[in-house]
Amino acid sequence: MKTRFTDEQIIQMIKEQEAGEKTTDVCRRYGISQGTFYKYKSKYGGMEPSDAKKLRALEAENAKLKKLLTEQMLDNAMLRDVNSKKW
Repeated sequence: MKTRFTDEQIIQMIKEQEAGEKTTDVCRRYGISQGTFYKYKSKYGGMEPSDAKKLRALEAENAKLKKLLTEQMLDNAMLRDVNSKKW
């Protein structure tokens, strides 16, 4: 998810709302829709900034591993294809 806000800023928005500020006021101040706010809240709710950094690192690692797996599967398929052809 590409966002113009850092994880820390998003967590700060959520904390402001949880501290009693109206959701509409928080959204207006940061220039986001309520839908975007609640999407952030579902992902980052209850987190501290350090947790968000760990989440971001895990997501990056997961993406890298998925890419490696895909490349390996393509290599295997290519080798099977070459191996199945009769010379």
